[in-house]
Amino acid sequence: MAEDIPVVIVCGGMGTRMRGSTTRKKELVEVGGRPILWHVMRIFSAHGFNRFVLTLGYGADQIKRYFLEYERMSRDMTLRLGTPADGDENIRYHGVAGHDPWEVSLVDTGLHTEKASRIARVAQYLQGERFFVAYGDDVSDVDLTALVAFHRSHGRLATLTAVQVHLQYGVVEADESGLVSGFVERPLLPYWINGGFMLFERKVLEMMSAGDNVNLETEVLPELARQKQLMIYRHTGFWQSMNTMKDTLLLEKIWQENPPWKVWED
Repeated sequence: MAEDIPVVIVCGGMGTRMRGSTTRKKELVEVGGRPILWHVMRIFSAHGFNRFVLTLGYGADQIKRYFLEYERMSRDMTLRLGTPADGDENIRYHGVAGHDPWEVSLVDTGLHTEKASRIARVAQYLQGERFFVAYGDDVSDVDLTALVAFHRSHGRLATLTAVQVHLQYGVVEADESGLVSGFVERPLLPYWINGGFMLFERKVLEMMSAGDNVNLETEVLPELARQKQLMIYRHTGFWQSMNTMKDTLLLEKIWQENPPWKVWED
């Protein structure tokens, strides 16, 4: 049985790079008819992690509405109309959900709060020794069970999933005189970047709560590195973020063909 580790999904940002393309909160933009946030949750659920804490901010009302209507919008049902009973007493759902039962805590963490401070503000919902942190718009086929095993083996405070990405342009290969010898289309860059899917020991919450507006990427992670308490889990499989509508179209195309991040069974 998988260790019961809560999953914090950071989804309070304004998604400025998606502005003008949609009126939806970025995490609710759909791929394959489901919000990208749902895909992230299904990835964790496939590995047995079903307790989610969402740090809300901008667009909190949209995310709350989505989950309040989740059962009604995703299940077959029979309605009894014109009867005295109110609410769900007049609704009978059919079949079973396509995933294990989820516990989802929706917590308003402020409109302009930095990520680490958002996480610190949900500390009361994070029972246990450790917790995941994920972004609400990154999907991957990372082996979360292996990630937990790796984290436990090294004994440090934090692990982040590191990935390599392709250059978005083709590369021209030429000698010093300028003679072209060939082209390489979107080569894989040799650098490792933060792909999210992070795992922290509870002690890290002390760093995250050190101020009212603590930045995760520029303050907490560098400080963990200085203390030699941060490790990376190198993931060489699929990973893709959804920051722009171009990314959305790419993910939709992949979904229609063979989505590597679909690690769950229908």
